[in-house]
Amino acid sequence: MHEYALAQNIIETALSYADGAKVKYIALCIGGASGVSGESIAMYFDIIAEGTGCERAALDIEPITPVLKCGDCGALFEQQIFNLDCVCGGPGYPTGTGKEFYVKYIAVEDAADANG
Repeated sequence: MHEYALAQNIIETALSYADGAKVKYIALCIGGASGVSGESIAMYFDIIAEGTGCERAALDIEPITPVLKCGDCGALFEQQIFNLDCVCGGPGYPTGTGKEFYVKYIAVEDAADANG
């Protein structure tokens, strides 16, 4: 349920950035280890955006795959589902990559777009 509050915050941020203009596009980066569901963000975004300057804005969610570092050989590798081990058999430890959650950019309607 925390995705509702996150979607609300994304909309507030976009509207503040837009400064009265209509928001056309929002790009988000969401790491696979962030604990945030992109699907839930998208669902809540559409509901909360109704009647605001973000209504019908395109929401693009860029997933970021978590990266681990091997405790034995030091190699960096992408985390696999249900497997945290390196190809060498050593244990993988979190690096921080994959915990991201941020707005990458916001595109707003300019005067030319608004006039047709």
